[in-house]
Amino acid sequence: MHVGMGVIFQNPHDARPDVDVYRDEVRLALLAEPLGLQSIWGVEHHFTDYTMCPDVLQFLTYMAGRTRDLQLGSMVVVLPWHQPMRVAEQVAMLDNLSDGRVVLGLGRGLGRVEFDGFGVPMEHSRGLFYESAHMLIEGLERGWCEFDGELVRQPRRDIRPRPLRSFRGRTYAAAVSPESAEIMARLGVGILIIPQKPWDVVARELDIYRRSFAALNGVSAPPPITAGWVFCDRDAGRAEEKARQYIGEYWRSVVRHYEFTDDHLARTRGYESYSALQERVRTTLGQDTMADFYLDLQVWGTPEMCYAKTLEIQKHTGCNWFTGVFSYGGMPIEDAQASLTLFAQTVAPELQRLSTADPLPGVAAGSNVSR
Repeated sequence: MHVGMGVIFQNPHDARPDVDVYRDEVRLALLAEPLGLQSIWGVEHHFTDYTMCPDVLQFLTYMAGRTRDLQLGSMVVVLPWHQPMRVAEQVAMLDNLSDGRVVLGLGRGLGRVEFDGFGVPMEHSRGLFYESAHMLIEGLERGWCEFDGELVRQPRRDIRPRPLRSFRGRTYAAAVSPESAEIMARLGVGILIIPQKPWDVVARELDIYRRSFAALNGVSAPPPITAGWVFCDRDAGRAEEKARQYIGEYWRSVVRHYEFTDDHLARTRGYESYSALQERVRTTLGQDTMADFYLDLQVWGTPEMCYAKTLEIQKHTGCNWFTGVFSYGGMPIEDAQASLTLFAQTVAPELQRLSTADPLPGVAAGSNVSR
């Protein structure tokens, strides 16, 4: 299994100067390669303390210059907030600068504050995403973009620098609804999974995607990439205490940013599938119960527990790639670094030994998970 690291630049409640958050998060990111992780990922968000990386490709360009072998993943570029011709140029440029290390992740966005800030109607997001992604994916394969859609129109223009190599097999998209899964199958891209639903629901939606992908593309779908919020500590009690505190605070920041205590998503075309989540947060279960549910989806505990939880995710999804997020929820940098280091030194090597042909073996002989 491939093991990577995500960096999100979160500053809950604006508790610190943004520049201090950036210095600490970049310091953590620069540990990924020497600790033996295989990729670094950034996320795109705007305007709030939720996460403060408005240009994920710019962050990855910086990381390309500071690393040698790390793959560089976008989780994700939110296409409705961008002119897709510019995205094609930026992606091709980064891939040339990094000697082909880009893993391209795409998405359509969910935050009303972000759509409003860019003056983009949320109800157009699905169409904008599909047309932009269609143009972008085809353009990166042939070296030029041209599109005449309902929402995206682009006269033929070359991508310069020309794409270095094919993006087939290294383009993914976040999909959190059955409708989105079908769209991703039509686009021929892999799936990015950020845990937020019961695993049996995720498995059913992946099955829909895989059947559609095979029917439309004539080949099997690639294994998904999964992400998870990680806290690793040799003391199980301390690990649970810290995970509840910081993963819980991260969940509360999700509720604030996406306005899950409101009901606007049920009234927004293309986002109806989120209405049940808003209802659960607002009335049925409440934020505390949902925080516990969210916590149970993530990877935390001792090294042995983190290993077992990651294998459980693999069992449900068939993934061969796990991206851990280690700093979030106002966690002190010292705790984040200690958790990252322990996970990278004990859990990651065992995950990296796993064969995708035999996804659920026991801990290998000579394991250092419990050392």
